[in-house]
Amino acid sequence: QVQLVESGGGLVQAGGSLRLSCAASTRIFNINLMGWYRQAPGKERELVATIRSSSSTNYADSVKGRFTISSDNAKNTVDLQMSSLKPEDTAVYYCRVAGWGYDYWGQGTQVTVSS
Repeated sequence: QVQLVESGGGLVQAGGSLRLSCAASTRIFNINLMGWYRQAPGKERELVATIRSSSSTNYADSVKGRFTISSDNAKNTVDLQMSSLKPEDTAVYYCRVAGWGYDYWGQGTQVTVSS
């Protein structure tokens, strides 16, 4: 069974940076989309950034210009570089890998931004 393992979360001051990484436990083929989502306390899970097999990217308006998503399909990894972090970025961040007939999610990594 495929597992996605996130790393890189933690506590950072406002204005700081963090890099999240996600790796699959086994090789995944025919990936259509890789991405990062987040869920803050009391809120629904929301899209942060996605990258498709075509390399097209999509970002939430709230993170445009501050976050950058990158992936390596051969290695089945997807990273999220986060800069100029704000307290409202505090959430559990989840990675996702989806393709034809599958949709995998990681267990999440906590990001806390202090003011």
